[in-house]
Amino acid sequence: MKVSVEDSCIACGACESICEVVFTVSDKAEVNAANVEANAAGVKEAAESCPVGAIVVE
Repeated sequence: MKVSVEDSCIACGACESICEVVFTVSDKAEVNAANVEANAAGVKEAAESCPVGAIVVE
């Protein structure tokens, strides 16, 4: 599973609140790739909850 965050990210923090081991938000959400596979359900929930659809899961 590959996860990326597009430039449309508004740094709202929703992804971080759902899956903080994968997402960290400062100016834009950042992905900790090492934790993606072990937290796939949280990653998918965060992507679905993103208000601007900035999280891309492949």
